[in-house]
Amino acid sequence: MNIKRVGIDLAKDVFQIHGVDSQEKVIVRKQLRRSQMLAYFGKIQPCLIGMEACGGAHYWARELQKQGHTVKLMAPQFVKPYVKSNKNDANDAEAICEAVARPTMRFVAIKTLAQQDIQAIHRIRSELIRHRTAKVNQIRGLLAEYGLTVGRRVDVLRTALPLLLEDAINGLTLDFRMLLEDLRQDLVQLDQRVDDMDAKIKLLASSHSEAKRLLAIPGIGPITATALICAIGDGSQFKRGRDFAAWLGLTPKQHSSGGKERLLGISKRGDSYLRTLLIHGARSVLRVAGNKDDPRSRWLQSLCARRNKNIAAVALANKNARIVWALIARQTDFLPEAKPA
Repeated sequence: MNIKRVGIDLAKDVFQIHGVDSQEKVIVRKQLRRSQMLAYFGKIQPCLIGMEACGGAHYWARELQKQGHTVKLMAPQFVKPYVKSNKNDANDAEAICEAVARPTMRFVAIKTLAQQDIQAIHRIRSELIRHRTAKVNQIRGLLAEYGLTVGRRVDVLRTALPLLLEDAINGLTLDFRMLLEDLRQDLVQLDQRVDDMDAKIKLLASSHSEAKRLLAIPGIGPITATALICAIGDGSQFKRGRDFAAWLGLTPKQHSSGGKERLLGISKRGDSYLRTLLIHGARSVLRVAGNKDDPRSRWLQSLCARRNKNIAAVALANKNARIVWALIARQTDFLPEAKPA
């Protein structure tokens, strides 16, 4: 069986495959159980395999590459236009097989195990922060029912809770004080879990050569550096820094027609987590730019004088994203603008 290209519709237990030969004739269309996947592809000649970048895709891509196959991952929204008629597993696999052969298709870089380990830390940390925010809002809401208000900041609530529990004349009942103490302990545990994740990220950033190179860029700390590394790897999937910035959604969205170009706000495509980290890092640089006289700070001061500070923060995040790609893809060190290359 001379299979040239295969499309796989991934799932938890049942996988649909669609294969064609060099004449684009369909020669295989079948379902495979999870336990049959590696054995089946180990028997056929190495070929091009296309899959959507979804849960488990990076694992299967690495395993199939070990067997000599060429594996390419695609974003699901780029595969959708190739689905014919109704949606089902067979049609999805056929669409994937068709899309992976397009010369202009954009592919997703396959993550290594090290990248997935770093990504897991960031995902867990983000979930813990969401839980902590929900816990803070719950405590503030319950206190408001007793006529007590606390500021929205987490550190303000941490400071206020012991004082509220010790205050005997604030109107809190004994039963609610016991419940409030339990909630405070929950908040302490969540804080400890977040601190543990931060410590792991700092350790990774201090031991990873690429992360240490990114830490030299103003506005990029250990969290942002490690998140960027686990997301883009060696940066080879992008031709230039502008492509990386566009992938992050930091470039203007277009609505042009008839030769008339119309640029809108930033597109907000791509990974919102990375975009948020870069913009928050840019805001921290913007906050102290007025006290400095280097070329970057002067550029920021001039930009803030003409435009809104949020626009300046996004512009700096865009600049930092392009610098990040250059440092990773070209294996160079960051040179401050005040120093000649």
